[in-house]
Amino acid sequence: MSEHTHTVKAFDADLKDLAREIVEMGGLVEQQIADAMDSLVDQDMDRAQRVIGADPQIDRLQREIEEKAVLTIARRQPMAIDLRETIAALRTANELERMGDYAKNIAKRVLATGSEIQPLPVVRGLQHMADLVLAALKQVLDAYSQRDVAKALEVWRGDEETDAVYDSLFRELLTYMLEDPRNITFCTHLLFCAKNIERIGDHATNIAETVFYMIEGQQMVDKRPKGDMTTFATTVPNT
Repeated sequence: MSEHTHTVKAFDADLKDLAREIVEMGGLVEQQIADAMDSLVDQDMDRAQRVIGADPQIDRLQREIEEKAVLTIARRQPMAIDLRETIAALRTANELERMGDYAKNIAKRVLATGSEIQPLPVVRGLQHMADLVLAALKQVLDAYSQRDVAKALEVWRGDEETDAVYDSLFRELLTYMLEDPRNITFCTHLLFCAKNIERIGDHATNIAETVFYMIEGQQMVDKRPKGDMTTFATTVPNT
């Protein structure tokens, strides 16, 4: 029997249901990230509040997907690619939930700073970095839906570009702090925002690795490309 032939026909419905919820959750997370960045760039407190308010819905979807995946494994006892697809849905939902948390963190920074963040060019750099991450997220969700390992690998390799932008922003923000101590508070908030965006990119890369596992039936053995060399990267706590 082919690896792609389901031993239980009803399992198709289970997998489609999981895939549908992943797509729904992914769309919500994409919107949450975009709104968080718009609230930062425009200093839009109302939008920041909406980002925070959207988080429970994403958390709910993550729990639903987790429960359905576990139930599917217990009920169907899938093997081979069927089992990998179920595990992939579980892993992907967890990665998306963490992305939503980082978007929420950015929105919280916007509320914490109020009108303190100045219209520095570096804010546009943060937007560029977020655009890279959003493009990676969209592509990796397409790779998941289409079972396209080539697209997943492209996202995996592209994470280095996001890290390079983060390193550049890190140095630029430190320069602003050194030039004028009055910049320290809002530049520190921007550093945390930049780190949150960088971590969202890492989770998109994690999904790419999951897609590879789902399709190929093995874990990636190559070392992940990593361009982030800042000390700050290893010391920023989740907020």
